[in-house]
Amino acid sequence: MAETKKIKTALVSVFHKDGLEELLAKLNEEGVKFLSTGGTQKFIESLGYECQTVESVTTYPSILGGRVKTLHPKVFGGILARRDNDGDIAQMAEYDIPSIDLVIVDLYPFEQTVASGACEADIIEKIDIGGISLIRAGAKNFKDVVIVPSKAEYGMLQEILNKQGAATTLEQRREFATKAFGVSSHYDTAIHSWFVK
Repeated sequence: MAETKKIKTALVSVFHKDGLEELLAKLNEEGVKFLSTGGTQKFIESLGYECQTVESVTTYPSILGGRVKTLHPKVFGGILARRDNDGDIAQMAEYDIPSIDLVIVDLYPFEQTVASGACEADIIEKIDIGGISLIRAGAKNFKDVVIVPSKAEYGMLQEILNKQGAATTLEQRREFATKAFGVSSHYDTAIHSWFVK
């Protein structure tokens, strides 16, 4: 049952870049291709690694002041496509959707922004939409995709990469998915708690 999957393409979309360097170095060493947006893409390139822009895949720029970057069928299709489903694979080919095997996300710091005493408008802007959607998509399709939902899981992935290279078992992907839904649940609970005050 422990079906091993190779990581070939990683979508990296993080708010905090700290702790990411070692992980990117190992992924690059393993030949994993990077896909990213904005500041994360610039960070990856600053380390000397090639990084394809999400915009070059979607053919849309980051819009609405950065509110919409990754929310596109070519991104979510690449994460949610079932690799053992002929119909999904045919549609990926038809619509030129790239396969995404690893998603690394670190959400906007909503709780820290609330704790800082920021104004309502600033707090609202720290409600992550794309990131939380990427987490849910990656976790839903754990059969084929590794989801790293926060920097707290960087070490977990690093350990796997060091031991197994860029390959994960189904059990490991399920464990990441479990953590991902925990991150998603906590984040939404924090937002809900702020709204009901």
